[in-house]
Amino acid sequence: MKNDKNNQKNQSRKNKFQLYKPRKKKSVEEDAAIQYLQAQYDKIVPDEIKTFKDFPLSQKTLKGLKENNYITPTEIQKQAIGYALQGKDILGAAKTGSGKTLAFLIPILEKLFCKKWTRLDGVGALVISPTRELAYQIYETLRKIGHLHDFSAGLIIGGQNLKFERKRMDQINILICTPGRLLQHMDENPLFSCSQLQILVLDEADRCLDMGFEATMNAIIENLPPERQTLLFSATQTKSVKDLARLSLSFPTYVAPHEQAETVTPESLQQSYIVCEIDEKIGILWSFIRNHLKQKILVFMATCKQVKYIYDLFCKLRPGVSLLALYGTLHQEKREKIYNEFCRKSNVVLFATDLASRGLDFPRVNWVIQMDCPENVETYIHRAGRTARGVFGKGEGLLMLQPHEEKLVEDLKKSKIPINKIAVDPSKVIAPQRKIEGLLSDNTELKQSAQRAFVSYVKSVFLMKNKEIFNIQLLDTDAYARSLGLIVPPRIRFLDKYNAIARKNQSEATVSNDVIDKLKANPDEETDHSVDEEEEQAEVKVEKKPRQKKKDLVTFDFHNDADSDEDEFLQVKRTNIDVEEVPVEEQSTSKKKAKPVTKAAVAKKILKKKLKVNTKVTFTEEGDVVADEKRDVKSELAKQFVNENVGGIDIEKAKEVLQEEDKYDKIRFREKVKAKHKEQKRKLKNKKKDEEGEKDDFGSQSESDGPDLSWLPDPDQLYGKKDDTDAASSDGQHDGDSDNEQALSESEDDEVYHRPTKRKLVESKGIPQESVAPRKLKKVQDISASLSVQEAEALAMQLLRTK
Repeated sequence: MKNDKNNQKNQSRKNKFQLYKPRKKKSVEEDAAIQYLQAQYDKIVPDEIKTFKDFPLSQKTLKGLKENNYITPTEIQKQAIGYALQGKDILGAAKTGSGKTLAFLIPILEKLFCKKWTRLDGVGALVISPTRELAYQIYETLRKIGHLHDFSAGLIIGGQNLKFERKRMDQINILICTPGRLLQHMDENPLFSCSQLQILVLDEADRCLDMGFEATMNAIIENLPPERQTLLFSATQTKSVKDLARLSLSFPTYVAPHEQAETVTPESLQQSYIVCEIDEKIGILWSFIRNHLKQKILVFMATCKQVKYIYDLFCKLRPGVSLLALYGTLHQEKREKIYNEFCRKSNVVLFATDLASRGLDFPRVNWVIQMDCPENVETYIHRAGRTARGVFGKGEGLLMLQPHEEKLVEDLKKSKIPINKIAVDPSKVIAPQRKIEGLLSDNTELKQSAQRAFVSYVKSVFLMKNKEIFNIQLLDTDAYARSLGLIVPPRIRFLDKYNAIARKNQSEATVSNDVIDKLKANPDEETDHSVDEEEEQAEVKVEKKPRQKKKDLVTFDFHNDADSDEDEFLQVKRTNIDVEEVPVEEQSTSKKKAKPVTKAAVAKKILKKKLKVNTKVTFTEEGDVVADEKRDVKSELAKQFVNENVGGIDIEKAKEVLQEEDKYDKIRFREKVKAKHKEQKRKLKNKKKDEEGEKDDFGSQSESDGPDLSWLPDPDQLYGKKDDTDAASSDGQHDGDSDNEQALSESEDDEVYHRPTKRKLVESKGIPQESVAPRKLKKVQDISASLSVQEAEALAMQLLRTK
């Protein structure tokens, strides 16, 4: 049993080890093949090459080429591959779309194959590209033709996971990268080393070596071994001795099969240009897209913000075709997705910056439209080269120029670029200007995007080197703003600053010229003082105002010794007064322009002065301050919070203070509501009094105020008529007590009743008077209970007399 268990364990171990087979050593046959290939390199004749099989290439490379239908090499490939296999440095220049990528990838694979390169040997080949999209395209091509080799390849570009790349940098044999990310790994990654580098390739070399990448490329080249093979490829190749010296190129082989050709662009590319005003460009582009819905169009613009705005705008206008936008500020994953989508689709419009002009192989592009004038001839060649790629590729290019930019056409023709001028049919141009303005009025984000696009375009024109073509003074900024849908052109701050500096420099130049003219006119005259003064003015850069003459000085004399009338109390007198001259330094400091003050600086200044801002004080007619109850805190917690001098705001404590103060606010609100209702009642009472008029005690109109006692029963009807004396005494008593009865009526005038007397009601119901009289007396007693002692006594005496 034990032996069976041991056998099972041994068998399982064998199965595990079978999953990880040991690496086979290079066979003797492979060594012989490598020696044969190396012997054939010196026998390569470019003119005799018809297919890739005619090159001395390894079987793995030939099989990879055949699988991807690469059979016949192009002219640049015939010449460059042969020289590269021989180990020579190469300067390769060829038309766009001529297959320069394979011209350096095949030598890389063959050189590492002959060196028997492994992962343990580190980086053997380095390919540097100016853009991420081009690096991604080179990497995909390498994967297709080199997947049968055992080399490891890596794509190192910005926008990817840096930690993921760091861990694998020491295992990569072929590194395809952009300059910025490569330098970052050289500076930060201890695992990365290029000490074993065999071959260096710069694709789009002129762009890699220009001013934009100069510092980065210098730092990268310092970290590379000097003994290496270097290949430079571009459609517009650099021949600068300085650039070649930086790369340690002494005697490179210049490969340019199309240098003697009639044109530097593909023969199948039909090129045209139109001249239009800047405000007509969007309308022409819109009409062009609407008339070419079934074609693949690539539109180039000057800046990223222009591309973003035009893309967003046209998406809302809906031209009836798929729209894409490719520019530098997009995330890398999105850029790759847009690139692949444009390659896959056949009916689509791509708005792009010059990011897409370098080396990208977009299949079957019908039109390339350059909406903004290219910076130079090289930029035009790379833009136009995105169409008519390959041997049988056809395409058309359209260039939009403003009238003052037409000088570029002369440079294009001098560079052997055939381009024809065409006219636009005005009947087919439909500018959606009203729709654009309507969209911007409804959408704030789109309007801000238009403003940013406007400023970025003006700035790009301002920064261009060729001022004969790109003249900011000839640019109609108001018309361009209207074409973008902006009614009011945005402020261009950098241009305002530039104009101010230019005016200042011009004024200084005129001052110095005036001094020179004076010296030439009067060489013998003593003008030392004036010259020195003007020179000091020029040094402090302040324009000095002309001084007023002494005889023109005016003074106001309020103490006139001469005899004068009262009308002449204030008298203007012209006198000669000696005024001491102020030194130039003091004048310059006082007249110097104050620096622009920011809002933050103003706020700090106010805080230093301890001024209370945003305060409102109300005064009475007598001049006393009216306290604002809203600003007075009541609770102890709030008073403590106000008196604390702590920087910042404690949110939690502020909430507690607000909750405490809210209680007092509710009480204050209730009091206000009560006072308001009381005031309304008072006004209502006064209104009723005005409507009812003035009445006496018995309901008759009287001038004196009196209560309304019409609801009381008539004593004469209840108890019979009084004697004259009683009537007279009662009248006197009434006169004496009218004020008290008035007070009684005022306390009860909220409920005033007008009804017939009780006597009539009793008689109508057939009830005897004797049964009703006690109730009436009770009613009178109830009334007397609310009277004072004197009023009660008077009422009692009156009732007794009637009995």
